[in-house]
Amino acid sequence: MYKRNLLNLFICLFAFYPFLPLNGELRIEITQGLDKAVKIAVVPFAWRGKRSSPAKLDQIIANDLRISGRFEPLKKENMLSFPENESEIFVRDWRMLGAEYLVFGYLEPNEVKVKMHFEIYDVAKAAIVRRRTVNGLPKELRDMAHYVSDQIFEVVTGTEGSFSTQIMYVTAEKSGEGKSSYALNIADSDGWGVKRILESEEPILSATWSPDSGAVAYVSFELDGRPGVFLHDLSTDKREVLTRFAGLNGAPSFSPDGKTLALVLSKDGNPDIYLLDLITRDLRRITRHYGIDTEPSWSADGESIIFTSNRGGQPQIYQLRLEDLQIQRLTFEGDYNAKASLLRDGSALVMVHRRDGVFHIAMLNLQTGMLNVLTETSLDESPSVAPNGGLVIYATQKNGEGILATVSVDGLVKFNLPSSSGDVREPAWSPNKKKIFEIFE
Repeated sequence: MYKRNLLNLFICLFAFYPFLPLNGELRIEITQGLDKAVKIAVVPFAWRGKRSSPAKLDQIIANDLRISGRFEPLKKENMLSFPENESEIFVRDWRMLGAEYLVFGYLEPNEVKVKMHFEIYDVAKAAIVRRRTVNGLPKELRDMAHYVSDQIFEVVTGTEGSFSTQIMYVTAEKSGEGKSSYALNIADSDGWGVKRILESEEPILSATWSPDSGAVAYVSFELDGRPGVFLHDLSTDKREVLTRFAGLNGAPSFSPDGKTLALVLSKDGNPDIYLLDLITRDLRRITRHYGIDTEPSWSADGESIIFTSNRGGQPQIYQLRLEDLQIQRLTFEGDYNAKASLLRDGSALVMVHRRDGVFHIAMLNLQTGMLNVLTETSLDESPSVAPNGGLVIYATQKNGEGILATVSVDGLVKFNLPSSSGDVREPAWSPNKKKIFEIFE
């Protein structure tokens, strides 16, 4: 009875829904892009080796750019030539095809690694605008392709790309006996390279990344059916129980420097927010209220905490200044606002917002007070912002199944990431990019 009541409380606090397993890669379904997307030609990279190329980098790059909704890659069969260097470019041909940018390069393997050289060409200016050489292992070719995509995105839009990042999410599989098994998964931002890092017969909730993406924290019920906050080192696969007090142990969130974990505990009565020093393991309570305080997240400077509280009667977003523990209410529009996080520049909040009884993802401009609802689906939950601040990944429903979806912060670009089988929930975007190879300018 205790376990059931406690899990029900978690359901109320963290909007936990039942979901099904992911047994394959996530796939991309573009639902909305820009009307005037940038036309770009990604030329097949030349392979200067004896054997055939192990990866089609041009296809990976083109797919990255396509799913961003901001680019329209030219089809390979429409290209009139396949240049490997600037001297082989016939500008008139590419202008005739409507290409605004051209990307080309080559791959050169040695005994151990593969050198990739690429160049980004501005067709209007008839000039190279960026060139790089990357040296990595053959198994890193997909990561190298995502790096090229990031460089293209930055050159064209002036904003960092997020193609080299990862996403984390929870899946569950129902057995014939009505029981469920749960899994925590990590995949590349395009849905490839799924890696299962934890399996359990008990629920897994509120997974979050450390600032360096080297560890994750999450809530698991695997110890006697009671919730505990776990720290999981991804390089060693070692796990440690951080808190397992009576009652709630939930909603972990790393500070920007990775030294402190904000979390929710009810060991002293009502659910309140605490700070756990990950070095000394000292625990500090920072909220004291008869209401429910939950879902903490940090400002980029680490000087304040954003959290959800029903202290005013309905769930709303508040900001707590750590210097003096002063609390300020941030949301007033609507009777339900939850699961908020600040953009990196602190200018806006991304959160779950209820309108007309339907849950959407919304963004609140803290300078103007303008609230912009970004999604048109229902039962939207668990928003997580990409490190470049341009995209939000969230969980939603489609045809009765749970899927992941992404929307740009201006609401103009949207795509879905359903699994090849089953439902997925609770996404979290990694804060850092994967850069495990050598880069030369």
